[in-house]
Amino acid sequence: MLVLWIGALVFIIYITHWVNNWRNPRCNGKLPPGSMGFPFLGETLQFFKSNTTNDVPPFVKERMERYGPVFKTSIVGQPVIVSADRDLNHFVFLQEGQLFQSWYPDTFTEIFGRQNLSSLHGFMYKYLKNMVLSLFGPESLKKMLPEVERTACRRLQQWSIQETVELKEATAAMIFDLTAKKLISYDEENATQKLRENFVAFIKGLISFPLNIPGAAYHKCLQGRKNAMKMLKNLLNERRAMPGKSPSDFFDFVLEELQKEGTILTEKIALDLMFVLLFASFETTSLALTFAVKFLSDNPSVLKKLREEHETILRNRENTDSGLTWKEYKSMTYTFQGVEINGATKNFMAFGGGMRFCVGADFSKVQMAVFLHCLVTKYKWEPVKGGNILRTPGLQFPGGFHIRLMEIN
Repeated sequence: MLVLWIGALVFIIYITHWVNNWRNPRCNGKLPPGSMGFPFLGETLQFFKSNTTNDVPPFVKERMERYGPVFKTSIVGQPVIVSADRDLNHFVFLQEGQLFQSWYPDTFTEIFGRQNLSSLHGFMYKYLKNMVLSLFGPESLKKMLPEVERTACRRLQQWSIQETVELKEATAAMIFDLTAKKLISYDEENATQKLRENFVAFIKGLISFPLNIPGAAYHKCLQGRKNAMKMLKNLLNERRAMPGKSPSDFFDFVLEELQKEGTILTEKIALDLMFVLLFASFETTSLALTFAVKFLSDNPSVLKKLREEHETILRNRENTDSGLTWKEYKSMTYTFQGVEINGATKNFMAFGGGMRFCVGADFSKVQMAVFLHCLVTKYKWEPVKGGNILRTPGLQFPGGFHIRLMEIN
């Protein structure tokens, strides 16, 4: 009996010591205040709790009020420090590669690939960044502008004959199709396998507890990535079997680089890059567009000013039937909060900052501005089903903002 009591006491002491270490992680410096939550689980459930606010997510807002703008917590099994301090965030971005180095948990690199653009540093990162800019830099976007406008106008016309449109899903499909066409000449409508379906499965489990068992969201996410990567590799092999074509899309450029003597590019790095570009291009931009339309719906005075700017562009044209020009696009000052944002500021970090400033920022801005131009000059709309947006603090975006679209007479 005494042995059992001693064993129980030792066990209790061990558990108490372990829980104490969990709640007070060791650090060479001084950790900010905050709570690590329950062992293993941390504050994951609070983080994933859905909400309908367009303000700072309650998870962050509540902890800012309790601990200040910088606090510690634990999410999906990882100890993290959350910063809502603009000066600190700006400093971190500017010191990338010097005082700070970007890092992601193993679960992130497993999802996006260990050679993905976000996880690379130094020369390799700059090399891949320049590759992307060759397709999505300003000079290429000038040539791409008419196609972006045609795509937006065609989709809006299709939506206008539907009873309602769930805007997040609709804009995501539109942007994915355009991006996939420019990257790999992929035609979703005529493809035997639907590439975007795998990305949808991937997104649903992207921010989830890393439990890799059948049925779990994280497992479905990994399967979505696996299937998407398999399709991308098959498409690359098909392109490789058709030599002699002049470079017309990103796959052609990749194949050209892979064939160069002494190249540092590998097929695996190229496929990881393609996967990240496809994901980032449509998911984040469609989210921003959905919030933009929701904001315009809730603020008629802002919509009025925006519509006036874009109608002025039409009135100033010599030929009213001509499409948008690059000069007209750059004249959309109200559409851009008064200034063209070419980098991160302390108050605006939607595209990151420093050397990690998003390589697709210009592409995203073109798509959003052109879509809004087509929308406000040709259509009016009204939210239906309450028009609320259901969101989570993470990257998952279940949608829920439905609109009824009508052509302006």
